[in-house]
Amino acid sequence: MSTSGVVIVGGGLAAARTAEQLRRAEYAGPVTIVSDEEHLPYDRPPLSKEVLRAELDETTLKPADFYAEKDITLVLRNGASSVDTAAQTVTLADGSQLGYDELVIATGLVPKRIRSFPDLAGIHVLRNVDESLALRRESADARRAVVIGAGFIGCEVAASLRTLGVDVVLVEPQPAPLASVLGEQIGALVTRLHKAEGVDVRCGAGVDSVAGDSRVRSVTLSDGQQIDADLVVVGIGSHPATDWLEGSGIAVDNGVVCDHVGRASAPHVWAIGDVASWRDETKGQVRVEHWSNVADQARALVPALLGQDAPAAVSVPYFWSDQYDVKIQALGEPEGTDVVHVVEDDGRKFLAYYERDGVVVGVVGGGMPGKVMKVRAKIAAGAPISDLLG
Repeated sequence: MSTSGVVIVGGGLAAARTAEQLRRAEYAGPVTIVSDEEHLPYDRPPLSKEVLRAELDETTLKPADFYAEKDITLVLRNGASSVDTAAQTVTLADGSQLGYDELVIATGLVPKRIRSFPDLAGIHVLRNVDESLALRRESADARRAVVIGAGFIGCEVAASLRTLGVDVVLVEPQPAPLASVLGEQIGALVTRLHKAEGVDVRCGAGVDSVAGDSRVRSVTLSDGQQIDADLVVVGIGSHPATDWLEGSGIAVDNGVVCDHVGRASAPHVWAIGDVASWRDETKGQVRVEHWSNVADQARALVPALLGQDAPAAVSVPYFWSDQYDVKIQALGEPEGTDVVHVVEDDGRKFLAYYERDGVVVGVVGGGMPGKVMKVRAKIAAGAPISDLLG
């Protein structure tokens, strides 16, 4: 049993950035990354885009040589199954244990599944690179796919499959794709984009069941409509990967509950990335699922872990989604209930400002990167919406 150093549980961006930041801060103790996957830590956003479209085969963040040079130990194919915070040990899937001086939880998210679905070939969720590659292989012979859920992952998968020549039906119970995140106005523009590419968008309908022999053959919607399909992708959201923490005493509430620098409720335990709910002085506990958030958190967490002065992770949130040739970008904290001002729309590309209580809180653009980024300072300053509309 190892008995010292920093143990980081997770195999994605948050784990890699934490380890990298520790060495950059000249931490000389042992650093160990524990992952249930066989791959080196890798980037996940391309899985629904470039990897699925066969433009990339892998998205490794750092080569093996980096971890060797930085003396970072990788424990792969052997994820964490439990933690004993009193003994400061992590038990792995094979029953072995790792001791830690500090534990960083970076396990990310687990995609939700529809438990009532039978175990049929051709039904997929998308979380890791192996699932993306499997979906890519099956799409080569697929005629018609049903994508359940029109959030960012569902929309990206629908776009990628359509680009590969698969007929796609996109099913969403809300009035429009992305409606809960970006509102119905922008959701309508996203619907227009998919329809222009030949996607059959079905909103306001859920999925009742799937059927097939050994492989899925059809999907029945909640309104009784039956859709032929030889490929089904479930993209109905994710939940924080915290099941392995049950019984540990580490507080979990929609993620690992942390203070403003990632410190969890148990001594010597921290959390970062999608799995972590950090304290915000004005908004309470906030869990952010954006790629760009991880670097900001690592720059705050690592100094705090090392007992140094740590700046709070403050930035204007940024996220994006690539769908066909349109990059949909968002700055700030747009919400579906905000007042939305669509200020540009050429039939495919668009730009919209989000207003809340008279203040600009976000901007969303499709295919307008320069104009989106110009609004960053206004959002950071809490500028009145009139500054942009006047």
